[in-house]
Amino acid sequence: EVRLVESGGGLVQAGGSLRLSCAASGVTLDDYVIAWFRQAPGKEREAVSSIYASDGSTYYADSVKGRFTISNVNAKNTVYLQMNSLKPEDTAVYYCVAEKEWKVVEGPPRAVDFDSWGQGTQVTVSS
Repeated sequence: EVRLVESGGGLVQAGGSLRLSCAASGVTLDDYVIAWFRQAPGKEREAVSSIYASDGSTYYADSVKGRFTISNVNAKNTVYLQMNSLKPEDTAVYYCVAEKEWKVVEGPPRAVDFDSWGQGTQVTVSS
């Protein structure tokens, strides 16, 4: 069973950058899809980005396209989300989740396809 730990959140001014980390243990992620979701107070959880480790295929929400970049799995079994040109509306708790590729539907990641959610990491962007 995959275990993931998110880190790298913090407080940043609008226009700044953060890099979130998603570190996996228990399994290697070579055949997984890894997705980032976020949830702000009073709002529903939304998909931000995802990547299929096997071929590098990515997804980005329209709201972050051109500003955020997801990395593929590295030698340390870690995925990153590089967030540039941050806006106050990016403020949320960010979650990293993963599932075997054959278990999920290709396209925008769906929360229902991922069954293990941690505490997330808080990102706050001030104006």
